[in-house]
Amino acid sequence: MDSRTVFVLLWMLLLSTSTGIKLDGNGYVDITIAISSNVPQNNTLIDKIKDMFTEGSNYLHQALNKKVYFKEATILVPPNWNGKEFDKARTESYEKAKIRIDKAQSDEPYAHQYDECGKEAQYIHLTPNYLLNDSVIQLYGPRGKVLVHEWAHLRWGVYDEYSETKPFYHANGRVVATRCSNFIDGLLYNVNADGSLQLCHIDPQTFLPTEGCKFFPNKNQYTDSSIMFMPSLDSVSTFCQANQHNYEAPNLQNEKCGNKPTWNVIFEDSVDKDTLRSLNPISSSPPAPTFKVVQRGQRVICLILDVSGSMATGSRILRQRQAATHLLQIIIEDQASVGIVSFSDDAKTLSPLTTIDESTREKLVNLLPDFAGGYTYVCKGLDLGLQVLSTDNEDVLGDEIIFLTDGMATDKIDVCSQKAINSGAIIHTIAFSDSADKLLEEMAEQTGGIYFSSNDQLTSNQLMDAFGSLTLSTGDYTKDPVQLESVGEITSDWFNGTVSVDQTVGNKTSFVIIYQQSVPIISIQSPSGSTYSETEMSHDIVLKTVTLNVPGTAEPGDWKYSIQTTTLQALTITVTSHAARADVPPIIVKTRMNQQFSDGTKPMIVFAEVSQNYRPVIKAEVWAYLESQSGSAQELQLLDNGAGADAFQNDGIYSRYFTKLENGRISLKVRVKNQDGQARLSLPKKTGAPYVPGYVVNGVVELNPPKPPVSEETLEVGSFTRTAIGESFEVAFTGTTPPNFPPNRITDLSAEIQEDSVLLSWTAPGEDLDQGTAKSYEIRWSYDLQMLRESFSNGHAVNTAAVSPQEAGSVEQHSFNLSFTIQNGTTLFFAVQSEDEQNAISETSNIAQVSKILPDPKPPAISNPGLNLTVLVISLCVVTIVICFVVAVITWAVKRRKRLG
Repeated sequence: MDSRTVFVLLWMLLLSTSTGIKLDGNGYVDITIAISSNVPQNNTLIDKIKDMFTEGSNYLHQALNKKVYFKEATILVPPNWNGKEFDKARTESYEKAKIRIDKAQSDEPYAHQYDECGKEAQYIHLTPNYLLNDSVIQLYGPRGKVLVHEWAHLRWGVYDEYSETKPFYHANGRVVATRCSNFIDGLLYNVNADGSLQLCHIDPQTFLPTEGCKFFPNKNQYTDSSIMFMPSLDSVSTFCQANQHNYEAPNLQNEKCGNKPTWNVIFEDSVDKDTLRSLNPISSSPPAPTFKVVQRGQRVICLILDVSGSMATGSRILRQRQAATHLLQIIIEDQASVGIVSFSDDAKTLSPLTTIDESTREKLVNLLPDFAGGYTYVCKGLDLGLQVLSTDNEDVLGDEIIFLTDGMATDKIDVCSQKAINSGAIIHTIAFSDSADKLLEEMAEQTGGIYFSSNDQLTSNQLMDAFGSLTLSTGDYTKDPVQLESVGEITSDWFNGTVSVDQTVGNKTSFVIIYQQSVPIISIQSPSGSTYSETEMSHDIVLKTVTLNVPGTAEPGDWKYSIQTTTLQALTITVTSHAARADVPPIIVKTRMNQQFSDGTKPMIVFAEVSQNYRPVIKAEVWAYLESQSGSAQELQLLDNGAGADAFQNDGIYSRYFTKLENGRISLKVRVKNQDGQARLSLPKKTGAPYVPGYVVNGVVELNPPKPPVSEETLEVGSFTRTAIGESFEVAFTGTTPPNFPPNRITDLSAEIQEDSVLLSWTAPGEDLDQGTAKSYEIRWSYDLQMLRESFSNGHAVNTAAVSPQEAGSVEQHSFNLSFTIQNGTTLFFAVQSEDEQNAISETSNIAQVSKILPDPKPPAISNPGLNLTVLVISLCVVTIVICFVVAVITWAVKRRKRLG
């Protein structure tokens, strides 16, 4: 095993227990709660956050057998808030915060969650109004308990135990409410427009309550679970365990977690599983959390640039200058402070901290290094960079380092890296070759920075992309640059393309063309037909760049560029813009891998999120490009179809498994476009505490105020293009060959009874996870869900000889007859496994359940705690019988009169 593999495996072990938030003894620390700069100053908000976490700490302590509590949290307030009581932020930032306070269309609390069961969610989202308006407590429950509900999503990767799409289901011929545990009881009613109540009706097609029927829980319950179902109930104080779990409920917890109880996921699959099992409970009440309130000021940045001899390889030193120029001229905002340091045998200050404005940008560009030679003394560069940062206020807290190097350090970087990590600065690192030191990843990870790798392929544009993404958002995305395009080609002819500028962007739009050898002929045409030629562009012969800064706000529509060269050379184009209006956030794209380090034993997933102001953009075309240090590239179309690697259909998260792994550092880039007009803005799919329409108190329903309506209309977004890059990641196989992955787990299996046959539907998996075509399917069924879940092979087999798997992503359907007549009231459970050509077998699919319910004068009972819904169905039948009786009497009377006549 080589040194790189050893390093990566050790680093993976470190990261497996350290993801920002961590447990210190029994207490969670390093929790960052960030308030967006969209939120007007209100210091009461800080007090409300503290109250919520203090209350939530006690609920958390009780919920998990007194094992854990909230110990320390930091509240990051926006830079535009005034106050001398705020400390200076260290490495905290809005984008890295796990709890975010920002405005949204709705005040519903939720966790932004789209990864596999047991994996951490991205963040918890709370609105200022949710925290400030105490009337929401009645709708969702105590804020502290709601926080524990969202924390379980965020930290432990569990899912909700209620269902808005399937609030009721059949079980053994009865209708039951989707809940956990089954001991929670209540009444079912429809709420009319005037606020009055009426009994729920039964849909004659589904034999389930009609749409609009609501479950009203009794205010006083005799069960303590579950927080993931309804944290608003006073008696509820813990999570469902195996002896309480409702395995048949059609909720997300069962669907995503293989019908596993929440408690089991927390203690067997979550990031804290090992620690939680070994922790001893705290018998006394936990101490109250401690809080720091911090604020980030204007950005202070030091560029630390490698000018050692290896940077003279190829065009590395030139590409470093080109990318740093792009950062200084276009990316970094006005009033930020920037210093520049270079290092090789020694370190040199090329520029002290300088305030960015129109007059200083060009001066800084002219100071960028253009010569390379000598050794790679990394520590000298880091030490001098920290000194430069400290010149403004004698410390570096919250300042940023952008550190680029292409070679293995001549000195011992581990000696100075810890000092840099402990300094309080955010360190972004860029590895400009495969030989760059492996501690670059650690420095970025430990300080809240971003890590990128770049190879020597000129057309990849990786270095421009890396420098272009080094922003530090405060939550107001109207102030951040947006990359519309980044693409390259080697040609001796035409290099053409289209960039769609949508209505949400247009200010400060720039086209930057980089050529390798000779100046090409460039023409850029606006949507209305105006043409920009080289005479209207700025040309830097030394940097080999041509730039068009579009005056004013760029015209919305398709901008076409035509670049002609007669010399065989590499050409790239980078298009950047800003929001067109200060009150309309732009469409943004974020991308990441589910793992930053992989030994090849677990599948890797590419995620790309396309959104505008927290609303998902659906039906866009999204492609991921994964490129190794050697230059080999893989192209994947990411899907939002709710199958394979994708958790939810049409949630604006586009996903795909990455299966063609190779050793080394790999960079990630996605390109998104909507040039066929299909993309739409949709409502976000949220996992969070449910709105409760009311409670039953002493047998009487007491209604809560209605939830404020949110428009469900999907809006067209028009043509747009975007590119984005994610942090680079590392692969180091434990064996000598890449792994063979089985077909992916089927997650959307559904079943339907059609007279005496059963129709199963699912999305086809692939030969390797969600790519290619599987070899075969095995389908089994049972009357017992648990048996099928725990022992798939013991289920009854379905003949699949006629089923030939289709390509991954296709819709599969199989209709078949069972060897017996399905009786009325029967519930059946089905599951599928698939197999590939190497005989690797997938995990068992989600378990689909279906019941046969036929119209009958004596319909099946409906199980409903507190109110037996059989009464409702029987009432309908009684009415029908009475009507039939009246008709019969009238008919008899008419016939009798005729006979008497």
